[in-house]
Amino acid sequence: MNDNEIINYTKEERKNHILKEINLHTRVSFETLSAKLGVSEDTVRRDINELESESLLIKVKGGAMTKGYHYASSNQTYEVESKQLIAQKTVSLLHDGMVLLLDGGTTIREFIRLIPNDLNLTIFTITVVTAVQLLDKPNIKVIMIGGSVSSYSQMCVSGEVFHQLANIKADLLILGTNALDVDGGYSDSDWETVQVKKAMIQASKKTAIITITEKLNTVLKMKIANLSKFDYIVTEVEPNNVKLEPYKKAFPDLILI
Repeated sequence: MNDNEIINYTKEERKNHILKEINLHTRVSFETLSAKLGVSEDTVRRDINELESESLLIKVKGGAMTKGYHYASSNQTYEVESKQLIAQKTVSLLHDGMVLLLDGGTTIREFIRLIPNDLNLTIFTITVVTAVQLLDKPNIKVIMIGGSVSSYSQMCVSGEVFHQLANIKADLLILGTNALDVDGGYSDSDWETVQVKKAMIQASKKTAIITITEKLNTVLKMKIANLSKFDYIVTEVEPNNVKLEPYKKAFPDLILI
């Protein structure tokens, strides 16, 4: 379908499309959904209000969030089996004594569950939910990089965060993903999130992006970094899968796991 093509969605089709976008990208703004659906933001708000009343998503300032990302959620993760496989692969990057910088999200949550209890790690995070989830691991020292918390991303995003990140150099940064593309790079739709993630990349020696392949070849409105800035991409498929061929060809130094 041409991006400029206008489709007249029924209300039910709009609501299904909204749910798919939110499940795929974790959070989506009213503005983005309005542009994709070709309807007013007021129409999108009404649809989201109905979906929230049906307990299918969570309304946040400026948009909506998947229920699976919410701190109280434990059984509504989108594509959970794929994310569990990604988590297993990501654990293989760990070794005793590492210093990690850890993002948030549903795939990160599955990764935390699989970290061996006897592994000694120091983990910095800017995400409150991630810090709480890590507390169940007996040999992990958890350091919360604090500041004001964004209701949109659930990340700490204030000026103090940038100061603290500037003073660390983690062995490995593990980032969740909302959108990834060969040309569009690693992107998001929230300005504060983009700035913090840029600082996280600068605060790490190596970076791994973890993502389901459904998020490949998608672009959100604000680029965080080109893929040349990253060391690993971890997905649920094998590295020789055809879906990864464009990434392997464009960035031969990227390690696909």
